[in-house]
Amino acid sequence: MSSSRYDIGDRPSGRSRAGNNLSGARLLYVTEAHFNTDWHSTLHSHPCTELFYCIRGIGEFRMKEQVIPVGSDDMIIVNPNIEHTESSITSNPLEYIVLGIDGLDFSFGTQNKDYAILNYREDRSEITFFLRTLLREAGENPRGWEDVCQHLLEVLLTLILRHTHFTMQLEPTRRTNKECAAARRYIDEHFAESITLDLLADIAHVNKYYLVHAFNKEYGVSPINYLIERRIRESKYLLENTDYSLSQISHLLGFSSPSYFSQSFRRLTSQSPMEYRKQCRLAREHAQKSEK
Repeated sequence: MSSSRYDIGDRPSGRSRAGNNLSGARLLYVTEAHFNTDWHSTLHSHPCTELFYCIRGIGEFRMKEQVIPVGSDDMIIVNPNIEHTESSITSNPLEYIVLGIDGLDFSFGTQNKDYAILNYREDRSEITFFLRTLLREAGENPRGWEDVCQHLLEVLLTLILRHTHFTMQLEPTRRTNKECAAARRYIDEHFAESITLDLLADIAHVNKYYLVHAFNKEYGVSPINYLIERRIRESKYLLENTDYSLSQISHLLGFSSPSYFSQSFRRLTSQSPMEYRKQCRLAREHAQKSEK
């Protein structure tokens, strides 16, 4: 997968934010991504709202038990801390732009959901103009680009509200501990590498004992256990979709040994990696027979 990401959120803006009910929303990052054959994504979450816009291609958007087909001009809005992932059809790979937005989440009327999927085919030129301009401003950093990005974000959110057919309210986002968010983000992006508590404390610029306490309070799990859980989620994909040996998977995901990988897998899933692989293959064979 190739992508270009531009972080914005910690930079101060020179403009006043009073008097605008959308001005509390703050753009944290904007990313343009292109799927290719060497990329797959596993369930993950963010402490901010994410807005995906599919430029082209065909794929699926997953949220735990739900799988939703997506294609060109679909917009997916996901509230903070909701686990999700996306996948692409190899013959028609997805290309999309993602905005990370702090300071809000959405209330989708009576649907009682933490996400929404809209289609802007009729408004494609208008929506993509704002998204492309955000990418250009964040990527090139011309004079005043932070203020331009904030203005563009507010206009884009106004257009989204204008074109929806359900009630959508903007609400303050629960503030997430920045140190914990930095550590979690590093784990999500580097989980296959060697990661220690000391390293995470350095990344977060805090004492490691404080980090363990704060991370547990924020996410209900220690940083190292979160790392192990992240690796196990990835291992499930590899067990189900590849023929890699346990030794290969253990090495790819940063476990110290195949035996430690197997112990960790059993502790979290109550079955061995090979039992899980066999279960997945039997389920796939059953599904294929049912289709015939």
